[in-house]
Amino acid sequence: MKIKYLNFLLLLVFIIVTLIACTTSNTPDSDNTTETSPVGKLTMIGDYGDFVPGEIDDPVHDPALFKDGNTYYVVSTGILNPQNPGGIYLRKSTGTLEGPWEALGEIPVPEWTHEYNHEHLWAPQVVRNDNTFYMYYAVSSFGSNNSAIGVMSTETPEDLNSWIDHGPVITSQTGMDFNAIDPSVMKDEGKWWITFGSYWTGIKLQQLDENMTEPIGEVYDIASRPNVQHNPIEAPTVFKKDEYYYLLTSWDRCCAGLDSTYKIAVGRSESITGPYYDKEGVPLMEGGGTVILDSHDNQIGPGGQDYFHESGIDYLIYHYYDGDANGVIRMQIWSMDWEDGWPFFN
Repeated sequence: MKIKYLNFLLLLVFIIVTLIACTTSNTPDSDNTTETSPVGKLTMIGDYGDFVPGEIDDPVHDPALFKDGNTYYVVSTGILNPQNPGGIYLRKSTGTLEGPWEALGEIPVPEWTHEYNHEHLWAPQVVRNDNTFYMYYAVSSFGSNNSAIGVMSTETPEDLNSWIDHGPVITSQTGMDFNAIDPSVMKDEGKWWITFGSYWTGIKLQQLDENMTEPIGEVYDIASRPNVQHNPIEAPTVFKKDEYYYLLTSWDRCCAGLDSTYKIAVGRSESITGPYYDKEGVPLMEGGGTVILDSHDNQIGPGGQDYFHESGIDYLIYHYYDGDANGVIRMQIWSMDWEDGWPFFN
């Protein structure tokens, strides 16, 4: 009788454990996405952009997002200062993507960049290769294509003085038909690729050598707006989702405060090198592009975007001019929704 009772208890325990396991495995977001990865248009907390003349200059133009351990980081264009050009600005959050964000200050400006007569470093982006973080950034002056894309690296991104500069990766000069700014780097099938470009003949893509500091091979043309005056397209970002590569770009007028007309458009391709098409099938090299984010509410001129993926969620991070604060530049993070293979925002 005791043996039968013991067997019954063992069977009952087995059934309970099995039910618990099944319940856990079938629970959506079992990786705690609902707790650690917020969705929608995030409520930003802390230092996410501010400016008070003579008191606060917390720049967040062209934000790019990356993570190290449990800490999120955002790098952005440096403080505008003709006499003492600002280096790439860094902030962190040890909470969630909403924050609280903490401004950490600027990474020092490399000496070689001063020959470009810049007033700050621009438009950074960070990728990780093994234990090393590589930060690509732009050097130029407004409206010029006498420009360069540089790269720094570190294994300890929070230490502002730990970033080692490796000099220019791609350069352009007056008279050339492209502009070497706005870098974005991604890895695809074991190869690293850099996307870049602004105005002139549009957006380019080229493979990087294994050392992460030298471009190699063919330069691909992947997006342009040839029928629009000055070809206002820049800030490219390429990412892959399922079977498609997606190219995000910023269109129209940047950097004009509340008069900015910046907006974000998308196209996609079955190959990283293109051709890319918009939702209506128009090639991006012929001016195509589906606008997915424009000025709305108090957010004027959204653009300068970066892509971040975590816990099955795709995020867009971008800057905007705050219509409720006289055009202060702030950053926003917003999760993407998808329909028929195209991103949109609710």
